[in-house]
Amino acid sequence: MNEQMLAVMQRRGELLAKIAAQRGQVAQIGARWQAPLALADQGLAVVRFLRSHPALVAGVVALFVIRRRGVVGLVKSGWRVWKGYRFLTALSERLSPRS
Repeated sequence: MNEQMLAVMQRRGELLAKIAAQRGQVAQIGARWQAPLALADQGLAVVRFLRSHPALVAGVVALFVIRRRGVVGLVKSGWRVWKGYRFLTALSERLSPRS
């Protein structure tokens, strides 16, 4: 029984050493993945923030549109849309049958 206990204790020591080595390997792998996972976590936080603030997103998009076309370009586009709308409504009134 004593030899059996000695073999079990020796096996336990080997397993504990193997566990310690594996724990070190896992720590190294975790250290390598820490920066990419932190970046992904920040990206998810940004997406959640943007999904919870749609008015802010619309404002930022509007600023990008204004910056790209300029205020004058937006006024011209708005004027063209208004004129087109008036033309189409007048045309539809002329073409529709009178009751």
